[in-house]
Amino acid sequence: KAVLYRPDAGPAPHVGILVMHRVANYLSHVACTEFSRRGFAVLCMNSRFDNNEVRVVWEQVALDVKAGVEYLRRQSGITRIVLFGHSGGAPTMSFYQAVAENGVGFCQDPKRLTTCANDLAGLPRADGIVFADAHPGFPMTILRGFNPAILDENDPSKVDPSLDPFDVKNGYNPKGESRYSPEFQQRYFAGQSARMNRLIDRALALRDKMKKGEHHYRDNDIVVIARGGNPVGGPGGVASLHVLQPSLESIMATSRPQKLIRNDGTVATQIIRSVAVPDPGQRESNATFDSGTKVYSVVSFLSSNAVRSTNSLDGIDHCSSNNSTVCAVQSITVPELFLAMG
Repeated sequence: KAVLYRPDAGPAPHVGILVMHRVANYLSHVACTEFSRRGFAVLCMNSRFDNNEVRVVWEQVALDVKAGVEYLRRQSGITRIVLFGHSGGAPTMSFYQAVAENGVGFCQDPKRLTTCANDLAGLPRADGIVFADAHPGFPMTILRGFNPAILDENDPSKVDPSLDPFDVKNGYNPKGESRYSPEFQQRYFAGQSARMNRLIDRALALRDKMKKGEHHYRDNDIVVIARGGNPVGGPGGVASLHVLQPSLESIMATSRPQKLIRNDGTVATQIIRSVAVPDPGQRESNATFDSGTKVYSVVSFLSSNAVRSTNSLDGIDHCSSNNSTVCAVQSITVPELFLAMG
């Protein structure tokens, strides 16, 4: 599914921009009309998995990006292709370009939890990428939204009180910004990784049983993660410390001075800090099915939502997943523009 936007007037565009996400509907994304108003041809696409997280096979999304790139190349007058990676479109576009530049060896690395097929060979390269409000890869956002206090995946009511982010003894504030000690943060980030690693091991074991024909399904099965957060469309249901305590310097500020474009158009160079407000209501939504529970398949979890780590802050093995902006950009050579839209 795709819609091609062209300028209403002016010279024929020679730059084509491709806009797409892993599962979101981007056919009427604001970039479609705003870029075309400014003289560009814009192809806004949905992947084959639009609005269907359970069915995602991450590596196959690159085939849809390929179709978009090839379509734009065929348009009269187009000489350059730019990939526009907004939010979850960032890992989509960066993965595509990394494979296009480096070949299938990039996505067939045995350290990945899942690997690509040879049908990704020979992807046509784009000429540049724009990252707008990009995230590091969906597995990383999932990891940081996990509630690590869960003791039994089959009974989410059983929690470790020493890791419960919604316990006032640990720093939770039901009426405003929570305050978690550095010691709690350290244990919490390690706990999030430990839970993700347990879920990965369980999914890998199930995948192995299916391959051997020892499971009642041989192709796939469902994966349900209670209190796993549900940031699609917003941070609802997550147990991310930075949502409860936006002043966390380790997450919610730049590590060094960066350029800040102010509302009046002036530019200042400074440490950029979040102006987000705390959301203590996550305590209730994290315990619900609609907002706090994630539903995947074994394939979609391992290929698009899982990553190895020792802690969720700075101990992430970004290249254990193919769904990783951080891993992909390290091997991309075309010009890249990064814009934080906070």
